[in-house]
Amino acid sequence: MADTLDDILAEYEFLDADDRYRLLIDLGRALEPMPDALKTDATLVRGCSASVWVYPVRQEDGRLHFLADSNAAITKGIIALVLQTVQDRTPGEIVAGDIAGALAPFGLEKQLSSNRTQGIPNMIALIRATAERMA
Repeated sequence: MADTLDDILAEYEFLDADDRYRLLIDLGRALEPMPDALKTDATLVRGCSASVWVYPVRQEDGRLHFLADSNAAITKGIIALVLQTVQDRTPGEIVAGDIAGALAPFGLEKQLSSNRTQGIPNMIALIRATAERMA
């Protein structure tokens, strides 16, 4: 995921609905692979219509790097977008950040079905709770 959130948003804004889906799917495909052994009940995000797993890895410098996966292509793209806001930041930066606000310009709730977006607050809550615990 070399692009910044701003770069992704600039591209997203120019796309029609179908191409926005394709962009989300491409973001999901670009996620770093998550080993199946990490896809456990403990890493499962509750309240998502699809299965979503998020696993934090503390880097030597204290920053958090997240591995994530989903069994649904669009949902995998959504978690990839969420990770763009927190990847390789310190726990304090993640806790202080406004993840939902950073994602608001994408208007995902207008673009995607409520089934696909209902889990976003839960993804954010899990990442924030993880950062708070590791701070």
